[in-house]
Amino acid sequence: MSAEENSEKTPDSVYHVESSDPDSILIDRSSLSAQDIEQINRLMRALSGLRRAEDELSEASTKYMKLNKTDMRALHFLIVSANRGELATPSAIAAHLGISTASTTKLLDRLAQAGHVTREPHPSDRRALVIRITPRTHRSAMETVGRQHAKRFEVAARMTPAEREVVIRFVEEMASELSVGPESWPVEDDGAHA
Repeated sequence: MSAEENSEKTPDSVYHVESSDPDSILIDRSSLSAQDIEQINRLMRALSGLRRAEDELSEASTKYMKLNKTDMRALHFLIVSANRGELATPSAIAAHLGISTASTTKLLDRLAQAGHVTREPHPSDRRALVIRITPRTHRSAMETVGRQHAKRFEVAARMTPAEREVVIRFVEEMASELSVGPESWPVEDDGAHA
């Protein structure tokens, strides 16, 4: 069964707080009305739908471009750098992706061999290279992945400024709450996991 077929068979109640935490061990719901809880359940279901749509878009774009997620992030960085008139170097790409210089070299070798990027001498630093996305790959990425991602902007543009502020606050607070720190997980004494 595919993930899409499986998601279609998933009951809505899987997103309900009552199903995940029936005894209010994790979430104190005592101050919330039944309508509040139902609205929050709908919000959690909507977030799950957004995650699923983003995963499907990511999978479709990597399949179409025949690249992995890191490759796609590198190409996006190169498009943005070109749009800003900035020179992209291997070290800037490594910093953006959070990967080592050795991994960056392998990534650039792979992208260059597939015809997605070119390496050129840096105009002012003899020791550095400038990495550019090829026009064909740039055009292909913009017409596919870029066009899909632009729809996010269109949705936000249809909202009022006040609505956008509420969404911004919600997304920023949720990201902050979900950030994983050292205190997020209990420490195992023996290092063994079940």
